[in-house]
Amino acid sequence: MKKIDPDDFRVTTKIKLKDLPTLLDVKADEDEKEDKLDGVREKLSELQDVMYAHNRYGVLICLQGMDTSGKDSLIREVFKEFNSRGVVVQSFKTPNSAELEHDFLWRHYLALPEKGKFAIFNRTHYENILVTRVHPEYILDENLPGIEEVGDIPTGFWKKRIKQIVNFEKHLSQNGTIVLKFYLNLSKKEQGERLLRRLEEPKHNWKFSPGDLKEREHWDEYMKYYEKAISKTSKKNAPWFVVPADDKDMARYIVAEIIWNELQRYSDIKIPELDDAIKANFADYRKQLEQD
Repeated sequence: MKKIDPDDFRVTTKIKLKDLPTLLDVKADEDEKEDKLDGVREKLSELQDVMYAHNRYGVLICLQGMDTSGKDSLIREVFKEFNSRGVVVQSFKTPNSAELEHDFLWRHYLALPEKGKFAIFNRTHYENILVTRVHPEYILDENLPGIEEVGDIPTGFWKKRIKQIVNFEKHLSQNGTIVLKFYLNLSKKEQGERLLRRLEEPKHNWKFSPGDLKEREHWDEYMKYYEKAISKTSKKNAPWFVVPADDKDMARYIVAEIIWNELQRYSDIKIPELDDAIKANFADYRKQLEQD
């Protein structure tokens, strides 16, 4: 199987999604890709245990992508070996009435990982500069001062939100949260085939929504706003990775490999050592337990 270099997917400059691959030819069958994922999945599981004991960093994994890009199954397959105490998945849907009573980042603050744990955002705070740009009428639900109708949204509104997101992620990284962001780059053709399967296979019918077709009509708009959002917010402290997603097995392996490689940069993550005074009394503790 062709070697994967995580840096090939890192965003370091302005991007055009149409110029980035949605499928890689890695010269591997499904079994080989699954074996590769098994290996890195096991390493991530062991590292998660170490991070839980170390208790200094939290890890925030952000997943974005068009409908059917494979976010749910990726979460299931990449993180299934994790101890359940160390990972929390949060899916962000349309803000509810309580969430709309706060600023647009409030609900995301509430879902951030504790130190020693992973949080996975299935759709993220970026929805606030993606969906609301395609459907600016959604901004009206936020009851922002001076905005009564779409025409009231001021020039520079989205630029300001992007800056707020950059500052939000900078604040997180400065306080011990490792932020890694992934865009699953699905082709429009493959999305159409996956939507058809939802119609044709009874066990997947429940996943289909007519709303998926309506959003599909806005494909080009979404691509434009994704490009702007990713290009302007991929920073050293919170990088974006654009991962080809037409092959789900390969996308899962690439994401897992990137997470593993990025976490290797933190050489201070290790199992904490016991106090010397405790270790000096191991023989006494062992004797006490053996006599019980």
